Amino acid sequence: MLSYVGEDVIGVALQALKDAWQGKAVSSWKDGSDQCGGDWVGIICTNSRVTSIVLSSMELTGGLPGDIGQFTELVYLDLSYNQDLGGPLHYTIGNLLKLTTLNLVKCGFSGSIPSSIGNLGRLKLLSLNANGFTGPIPASFGKLKNLYWLDLSDNQLNGSLPVSDGINPGLDMLTQTKHFHFGDNHLSGNIPPTLFKSSMSLYHLYVFIYWNNSFTGSIPSTLGLVQSLETVRLDRNSLSGNVPSNINNLTNVSELYMSNNRLTGPVPDLTGLNELNYVDLSNNNFDESNIPSWFSTLQSLTTLNMKSTNLGGELPAELFSIPQLQNVDLRDNRINGTLNISSNPSPQLERVDLQNNLVSDFVQRRQYTFDLILVDNMICRESGATDKFCYLPTNVSTLHPIQLNNCTLTPCGPDLVMSPNCQCAYPFIGLFIFKAPSFSSLTNQTYDSLRELLMSYFHNATLPVDSMSLLEASRNLEDYLLFKLELFPSGEPVFNRTGISSIAFAFSNQSFPSNDDFNTYTFIPENYNFFPDSGTRGNNKASNTKLIIGSVVGGSVLVVLLVLVGMYVLRLKGRPEKFVPDSQPFALWDPTSESGGIPQLKGARSFTFEELRKCTDNFSATSQIGAGGYGNVYKGILPDGELIAIKRARKGSTQGGLEFKTELELLSRVHHKNVVGLVGFCFDQGEQMLVYEFIVNGTLKDSLSGRSGIRLDWMRRLKITLGAARGLQYLHDLADPPIIHRDIKTNNILLDQRLVAKVADFGLSKPLSGTNRTHVTTQVKGTMGYMDPEYYMTQQLTEKSDVYSFGVVMLELITARSPIEKGRYIVRQVKEVMDKNKELYNLYEVLDPIIGLNNQLKGLEMFVDLSLRCVEEMGNQRPTMREIVKEIENIMTFVGLNPDIEPSTSASHGGTSKDYSHPYSNDSLFAYSGGILPPKLIPK
Repeated sequence: MLSYVGEDVIGVALQALKDAWQGKAVSSWKDGSDQCGGDWVGIICTNSRVTSIVLSSMELTGGLPGDIGQFTELVYLDLSYNQDLGGPLHYTIGNLLKLTTLNLVKCGFSGSIPSSIGNLGRLKLLSLNANGFTGPIPASFGKLKNLYWLDLSDNQLNGSLPVSDGINPGLDMLTQTKHFHFGDNHLSGNIPPTLFKSSMSLYHLYVFIYWNNSFTGSIPSTLGLVQSLETVRLDRNSLSGNVPSNINNLTNVSELYMSNNRLTGPVPDLTGLNELNYVDLSNNNFDESNIPSWFSTLQSLTTLNMKSTNLGGELPAELFSIPQLQNVDLRDNRINGTLNISSNPSPQLERVDLQNNLVSDFVQRRQYTFDLILVDNMICRESGATDKFCYLPTNVSTLHPIQLNNCTLTPCGPDLVMSPNCQCAYPFIGLFIFKAPSFSSLTNQTYDSLRELLMSYFHNATLPVDSMSLLEASRNLEDYLLFKLELFPSGEPVFNRTGISSIAFAFSNQSFPSNDDFNTYTFIPENYNFFPDSGTRGNNKASNTKLIIGSVVGGSVLVVLLVLVGMYVLRLKGRPEKFVPDSQPFALWDPTSESGGIPQLKGARSFTFEELRKCTDNFSATSQIGAGGYGNVYKGILPDGELIAIKRARKGSTQGGLEFKTELELLSRVHHKNVVGLVGFCFDQGEQMLVYEFIVNGTLKDSLSGRSGIRLDWMRRLKITLGAARGLQYLHDLADPPIIHRDIKTNNILLDQRLVAKVADFGLSKPLSGTNRTHVTTQVKGTMGYMDPEYYMTQQLTEKSDVYSFGVVMLELITARSPIEKGRYIVRQVKEVMDKNKELYNLYEVLDPIIGLNNQLKGLEMFVDLSLRCVEEMGNQRPTMREIVKEIENIMTFVGLNPDIEPSTSASHGGTSKDYSHPYSNDSLFAYSGGILPPKLIPK
């Protein structure tokens, strides 16, 4: 192996990189120029030797040639955030024996990870996350004795975690490594007990898997030996058995995630874990037990999530006095007796969710300001219960609203953004992601703390950052905390290439000094298209001219703006922060109209027309996301940051009035995770509007047709089927009174950010009450293709009518075909080609090709059998929704899925999601409202 490579060879190697890559950064590399004299952007030399190649976020395309192995003096190789730089990683990278940093975050590399990386004995940071690597983790990584950071997350790696066996090395030999990040891969098998040892200095352990294969077996007791651990994420696997009793040896742990596994045995004893901030043990099968004593002893606790863990007994009042406590989620347990909130609750407490427990009484020692939810407890099941804790709060988000600067509204011109220092500039924008924050709620103090940390770091590192904005906080599927980060340049309105690369390099190399609240992070930047030589923004003179013009225009309207802002502030001054409901929102309702008597509500929020006008920018065209016979649908954002969908009826529409009343009455009294949530309504200034939670991924129809850009494989379709079935079962069995939906179809099943299915649109629904407990005799309404033939013939609407429609939805889920397509009916098509004596019932010609390969369609035959039972001609031959839910759960268990773990959207988008006809509109091309549908309207 070469220990020294001559300058002529290095010149050839650099030329090879230039030939292999495309992008504006390398296009500035001029042949014959001094490659170590600063002429080649990103190439840094020491004594005429190339020691650093740093080209972060430079929009490189192409591959990494084998010539990379010639740079034997290289210390830093950072090509992160170049998503179009890909192909296999060449084995010659193992020649770079002086390399300390290998950073390829968010590139497009694929194939196996070369085992030759194990030769890089000086390596301290190895970040290969967010690529497309496949195959196993190389056992040779065990030779990287100086490694501090190992991040392989968000790839497609498979197999087990390699450990040493006396001959081959393994990850257990990395005793100096502080970070193991293996999440979001296809890894499987048991977590090897020999992976952990007391000599390790590990801080962060991330081995959660969101969707694909996952770890099985028990959590090894050797985990308790690694007392340096601060964050443990083992959530979303298929781990089983008891949590090791020595888990409370991990006295430095501040974040502990073990949710969504199959853990059994006693609830783990966390006594003595006094640094613990964030605990999530939800959705496991622990033995039935009383509330553990450690609930009220962990004084650092901010978040306690133990949904569906078989907990029983009374909650201690001391729990709510923990000084930093923010969020308690104990839904779906057996908590009973009297709820006693401490007389001195935590001032940071924002939410206590005890839905679906057995609480029978509530002692309130003082007025509380947090959200308390006791829906589906004994105390709320009593007739006439009106306490506010018996209804879901209208705003379930605990995240902070968008942060704005305090500058005057001076126009900045195209693509320019006003900085917090009131300068127009082209910001460098990216997503700042924290993988295990110690809190669940955001406050101004949280923002200020993060802002001070970042700006102090930028200043000390002499990075060209003048100011920054933190926007749009949210949590993603893995419970990561996300911020949109805007960085503004110093001195000039635009960053140069060196500035962008240096900032990206600092973030990708984990240089930012995170603290106890903001620990491990990832930064994912957007492409920066405003370099002085990019041509996108024109030359500096033109840009400066824009700035001058903007300043002049801004100054000319400054006085007017100040007056308007002052008037607005005076109007807001003294306005109460909490919502106070209108005692008579329907004072002008006409009970003699065809819409009938005044709506009878149970807890819905009343909005004024002015409130909804403001949050939709005066119902602008850009806010409109759907339209139908009922009216238009708009997207809005409330002052607290909550996204909503507003269905606005056309004035004078009788049909709209009837549907408005029906949906309002029904949705105000139903609360279920698989039923779309009603935020409120508006009956003001002659307007009739319904306000819903905004469901980001639109309708199931959009995803099946490919319009949403979401790819639904077989496993996701099973999860969606189960969610929709559970929502429909809730309406039939648990709503009071029971509700027949009457218009179940893929346009009325919505998918949220986790692809959880929600039943929507109750404009045609009918309640069963009094003498009508079995059926309702009513005019035939619904959608052709989904309509129950028995209901059509008899006009008697039953719960089995919804079952028929749901069976059609199931067939649509496997075929992605409309119920009536080119004059052919989906039920008849499936029956015609079906042959139970052949594999997959011989349904190849009608199956949606996106659904997966033959060996991935386990349980399909059971699914088809169930769907065909649902579409039997006679209602008494169809199963109930309760039976359907049970059978779908059995199918999921048969294929190896946990029915109680929510689906993922990870890697599910084939393109950019777009707004099409909106899910809240109750119209479709085939809507039927009595009479015979003309043949010319049946879709061709």
